Amino acid sequence: MNQETAQRFAQEWLDAWNAHDLERVLAHYADDFEMISPIITQVTGNAAGRLRGKQAVGAYWARALEIFPNLRFEPICTLVGVDSLVIHYVGATGKRVAEVFHLNSQGLVATASAHYEP
Repeated sequence: MNQETAQRFAQEWLDAWNAHDLERVLAHYADDFEMISPIITQVTGNAAGRLRGKQAVGAYWARALEIFPNLRFEPICTLVGVDSLVIHYVGATGKRVAEVFHLNSQGLVATASAHYEP
């Protein structure tokens, strides 16, 4: 992972979300990826806050787009790790969010976890 790759991923990911284009969003993820988020618990009732696979996470995100029809993410910064990156942004509720993405050898997200400002 380098800054250029991370920035490109972040811009494409943010653009897809801001267009509410779920297929473009999901194109960044491996078929069996795991999503971890406290919002999963709120939206789905899943106490573990974890979902696996494009079908399950796609359904969750489709519901989130219904709940937040004016959803827009405003980037703050992108941080680079080893085979990972963090996108720090202002989310739908106006609070800061940091999402950590761990990529597989094909450059697709294998696991992602979202962290929200209280």
